[in-house]
Amino acid sequence: MATLPCESPDAYLDTPLNHARINYAMPSTHKKVIVRKMGRDSLSGYVAPANFLVEGKLELLNPSGKVVLIDLTEVKSVDFVRDFSDPGGPTRKTFTTRPRTEGLWLRLKFTDNDVLEGMMPNDLAQIAPEGFLITPPDTRGNTQRIFVPKAALEEISVLAVIGHAQTRRKRAEDAQQVELFKE
Repeated sequence: MATLPCESPDAYLDTPLNHARINYAMPSTHKKVIVRKMGRDSLSGYVAPANFLVEGKLELLNPSGKVVLIDLTEVKSVDFVRDFSDPGGPTRKTFTTRPRTEGLWLRLKFTDNDVLEGMMPNDLAQIAPEGFLITPPDTRGNTQRIFVPKAALEEISVLAVIGHAQTRRKRAEDAQQVELFKE
C-alpha cells in the first residue's frame, strides 16, 4: 500500500480511495448465528449484522474461517445466539401472556406449518425487503433475535400493536388544562 506525504492525517478523508475503504470494509464485529435450513439441518457461524444479506444470499463466516453464501430460499431462520452450545431452536415459540415490549406482536407461520411468535418494532424503515427481524418470546434464552426470510413464510399475522396509548392521552389532556396561576 502506498503512503502519501501529508501534513495532517485528516487531509485525505475525502479521497475516493478512502470512501471505497469505508463503504466496502468488513465490520470488526460479527454476531454468532445458527442458520436453520428448510431441511431441518443447521449451520453455525458468524455474520456482520449490518450487511449479512448480499444479493438474495446470506453471507456466513463458518467457524473454520470460510465465507459461505446460502440462498435465502433454503433458509428457514437465522437465529442470533449467545453461544453455539444450544443447537435447538428457541425454547418458547409463543408468548404465555401479552408482551409488555412496545411494537408489533407477530405470529409467523412457516411453509412447513411451524409457528413462531415474536416482537418487531413498529417502524416501516426497519423492515427489510428480504425478511423480518423479530425478538423471540424468551429473551433470556440462547436466541436473542431471529431473522426470518419472506420466502420461508406462508402467513404473517399482526396479533396486536403494543404502545403507550396512555401517554398520548395525557398529552392531549395537558393541552386542554387551564392554567390557574400565572406569574
